[in-house]
Amino acid sequence: MKIFHSINDFSSAKKTILTLGTFDGVHIGHKKILERVIQKTKNEDYESLVLTFFPHPRMVLQKHSDIKLLNTIDEKILLLEKNGIDNLVIHPFDETFSRLTAEEFVKTVLVDRFHIQKIIIGHDHRFGRNRTANIDDLIAFGKEYDFEVEQISVQEINDISVSSTKIRKALFEGNMDLANKYLGYEYFLTGTVVKGKQLGRTINFPTANLQIEENYKLIPQNGVYIVKSIINQKTVFGMMNIGLNPTVVGENQTIEIHYFDFDADLYDQKISTSILHRIRSEQKFESVSFLKAQLEKDASTAKAYLNKL
Repeated sequence: MKIFHSINDFSSAKKTILTLGTFDGVHIGHKKILERVIQKTKNEDYESLVLTFFPHPRMVLQKHSDIKLLNTIDEKILLLEKNGIDNLVIHPFDETFSRLTAEEFVKTVLVDRFHIQKIIIGHDHRFGRNRTANIDDLIAFGKEYDFEVEQISVQEINDISVSSTKIRKALFEGNMDLANKYLGYEYFLTGTVVKGKQLGRTINFPTANLQIEENYKLIPQNGVYIVKSIINQKTVFGMMNIGLNPTVVGENQTIEIHYFDFDADLYDQKISTSILHRIRSEQKFESVSFLKAQLEKDASTAKAYLNKL
């Protein structure tokens, strides 16, 4: 997959079959659109192209928006690449771009820059300044500038019944089973392993403390989760605590992973961990010994769950 970090950087000798949007989560609804785009480019005369934006438009247009995203930009690139897209354009979204009229966007971007043969979009897509243009306007532009418009029907979208908003809600509630079902893969966090208080080592539960740089990344509800990571090309399972460590009067949210049957120095390594299932909420215990007893129960619960996979 070729990656372009601006509309102006893109060039291709072929016409494109295009879709566009924020694609936050690259969930099963998005995949339906992506599959349609790829299917239409089986003819070697065309290339598939996804146009997305960063920052998320709401971050720019709603100054006080506290929206959290399902993917960092690097995670989104990885997921789109797995779907087999030929070209990905990540355009910097700013107020100047947001002021393009619908016709300016169609003419200067879709037609002049991307040379589109066809655009495939969802039934409720709106675009242009203040999002005033709709599918009917796009069809009219298609007739004027000689490109096709294919709309994913309401019925097809409703059959999937999924949205990034629904997935965010599930994650905020700690409902990993529902979130992963909607995503079509296990939700994952990517970060760098840093030194923590090292309390876990004293109770035989050493942890890798994950630091996520991107403050816009959605962290699921505090609690204990069953997780999976690929480390040094080996699949490793474990359990993860997201929270404030109330037993030892923690002040900041931490993400701590205890891996089963694994011992290695992970400091300064960047790792991704997939979240399989939630075990329980975060709790405050009377003492560290009570905490250790609960962690032993959690480990047993996690291993029983993993044995059924």
